[in-house]
Amino acid sequence: MKIVCLSDTHTLHRKVKVPEGDILIHAGDICHKGRSREVIEDFDQWLGDLPHTYKIVVAGNHDLLFETEPAATRALLTQATYLEDESLTIEGIKIWGSPVTPYFLGMGFNRKRGAVIRQHWEKIPPDVDLLITHGPPRGILDRTAIGIRAGCHDLAEYVARIQPRLHLFGHIHERYGQVQAANTLFVNACIVNIFRRPVNAPVVIDWQKLKG
Repeated sequence: MKIVCLSDTHTLHRKVKVPEGDILIHAGDICHKGRSREVIEDFDQWLGDLPHTYKIVVAGNHDLLFETEPAATRALLTQATYLEDESLTIEGIKIWGSPVTPYFLGMGFNRKRGAVIRQHWEKIPPDVDLLITHGPPRGILDRTAIGIRAGCHDLAEYVARIQPRLHLFGHIHERYGQVQAANTLFVNACIVNIFRRPVNAPVVIDWQKLKG
């Protein structure tokens, strides 16, 4: 079982060379300004041309239509399963996804840190295997170019407690990469860099090897 991970394509999805795999996951920021139905429609057509058996998408802070017009926007995404504080199980892998990030410039799915954002993380199943969030947990692949730790402290607490095998996210363009901590592999799969150029490759995870 190979899982292909990507995030933060910001309208440039057609410039991405997507490797073969079984599950394709996009961890948010399909759009740039976030209000274009045409971008989401094209993204959906692009997904439909890809050969992966399963496709999963969460929104990001730039994907505003998923929050302001949820029903109509979800209807545009016909080629993937969209998760918004929801879970599904694929071939025994329990997956949970959320677009929520700590408040930042009043964009989509922003929540205040503390009690407000914890209401979302409390929904994460304790037996989740693969966690997808748009943003990172505090302290892991979350340092911005100006040195700020932008990750969510409350999310970090839940992840440390639950210890999923894989935690996939994006959001912080300048911290693309992987980190293993305890029993969890953390993957920041941002495709674009800080200058919004699609310079990073999707990350491919071999699930059997990850499980050991």
